[in-house]
Amino acid sequence: MKTTCKVIVFAKAPVAGFAKTRLARVIGNQAAANLAARMLSETVAQAVAAKLGPVELCCTPDISHAQFLREQETHNLVLSSQGEGDLGQRMCRAFERALQEYPRVLLIGTDAPDLQASQLIEAAHALSGHGAVFAPVHDGGYVLIGLSRTMPALFEGITWSSSQVMAQTRSKLAALGESYFELPALYDVDEAADLLHVPASWLKVPTS
Repeated sequence: MKTTCKVIVFAKAPVAGFAKTRLARVIGNQAAANLAARMLSETVAQAVAAKLGPVELCCTPDISHAQFLREQETHNLVLSSQGEGDLGQRMCRAFERALQEYPRVLLIGTDAPDLQASQLIEAAHALSGHGAVFAPVHDGGYVLIGLSRTMPALFEGITWSSSQVMAQTRSKLAALGESYFELPALYDVDEAADLLHVPASWLKVPTS
């Protein structure tokens, strides 16, 4: 058993019309895809910078998108596919697989520009004394979940992509009698109003 903490980045291919669809209704499909690509790249960079252990890029709909392959080559990442099922089923499978090899696993999304390596390090340390750790987001979900053991119940009966995700998860944790730690809430980017939390440089059109 290794003593490091694995970090899994859950990512959707930054394809126009597939990524950031709520945001795309306002800024357009291609602009939304460009922003999704930048957020993916920045999230991977923070995961690598944390130096907690191996970083895995867990992809949907598959691992073939050019950016996934570039991130793999740049950072020597492991690529995997999220597979079928709702978000909870996909995350649960990722944890079950990773926790067979590592005692602590963090899983992060790519939607929170303020999620930094320092928060990942804090989350990993929290797992030394707690079964779970979260970085909630202000809209009621979470952008980071870490576990030191499998907890399938945390992924069942959750209204994903809603304002109830974190509240429902806290109820599950209470029912399990599980100790957990929460980092300060962050902002994620799903709607046009959320763009004020995005660095202006990220919104520029790529030149290549």
